[in-house]
Parts: sequence; structure tokens; C-alpha cells
Amino acid sequence: IPPEQSLETAKAIKEKYSYVCPDVAKEFAKYDQDPSKWMKKYESINYISKQPFSVDVGYERFLGPEIFFHPEFCNPDFITPISEVVDTVIQHCPIDTRRGLYKNIVLSGGSTMFKDFGRKIQRDVKKVVDARLRMSEELSQGRIKPKPIDVQVITHHMQRYAVWFGGSMLASTPEFYQVCHTKADYDEHGPSICRHNPVFGTMS
Repeated sequence: IPPEQSLETAKAIKEKYSYVCPDVAKEFAKYDQDPSKWMKKYESINYISKQPFSVDVGYERFLGPEIFFHPEFCNPDFITPISEVVDTVIQHCPIDTRRGLYKNIVLSGGSTMFKDFGRKIQRDVKKVVDARLRMSEELSQGRIKPKPIDVQVITHHMQRYAVWFGGSMLASTPEFYQVCHTKADYDEHGPSICRHNPVFGTMS
């Protein structure tokens, strides 16, 4: 891979061949049993030399997206999967809003576009939620029967560019220019200005 095209090549492989698998061990076995069926070859041209080059893509197809669910694969210092992060965030919200939040987990960003990404998050969050409900029932010795919590992960047509779209909508409002920091402000005050949130009037 030409060094100057490494990032572009990785991005193209990620978007073209990667997907989320339900079980990593079974996926390894599937590839080992029939490599020719699952291995892919990415081909491109060196922009400078005009020579073709190719990259064999194997386990990386499912191991790349798997770092969201098993971050320790990439760095042992990080062990919290995205499903637990989502659950923790919702648990820190007011108790009367939590059921609604579990039912409206909205995906946003290019890395949520992996095939079956939303399905796996929904499955994993549901496991965490159900385990908590079972524990509550056991601690009450069966006296309390918690009402099941519906977990829904929502995909949508603006998913890839939702963050940009939201920022664009905010920037198009008249109030935006009353709360944003200008480049001149940044040049005058430096990075410290970014620690102040003009919308809420607090330090972030």
C-alpha cells in the first residue's frame, strides 16, 4: 500500500467490506473452513507511479467493527463496550426519562453504517437491561416483578451525516451568532475560550 494512500485505502476497505458479526469465534471458524468464500481482495492504483496494487482482506472485515464491542482487542486499557456506555449514559438520566431513551437510541456517524451494527447494539443493550431487571427481582425475592423495558435502536436515512446536519441546522439559526466563538475571539484568547459554553454560560 502506498503510504500516502494508506488512510484512503483503509477507509475504502472499511466502507466496502466490513460488517458486524453476532459471534466472533464462530466468524473465525467460518473463515477458516472456507477462506475463498469470505476473503476479499481490494484493488486500486498508485496515484504517483500509476502501478496497480492489491490488499487481501480477511478477518479484518469483522474485527475492525468489533472494537466497538470489544475495545480490549485494540487496547487493553479500554474494556467498556459501546453497549455498556449507552446503558450507563441512560442510567445517569432522570429516572422518568429512561424508558423513553431506551426506546429511542438513535445511531449517528459513518462508523454506525456497518451492516448489522444497530442490531448488535440493540441485542447487547437489551442483555444488560434484562440482567438488571432480573437482579432486581431476585433481590426482592420475587415480590417485585419489574415491567420489561423496550430497547429500540433507530437507523435513519440521515445517519451518516447526522452530526454535520445537526450542526448545519444550528448554524443556520439567527441565535447561533450570539453564542458562537469567532476566529478573532480564538486568536485573542487562545484555546481556553473553548472551555466556556456560551449556550449554557458554564465551563465545560
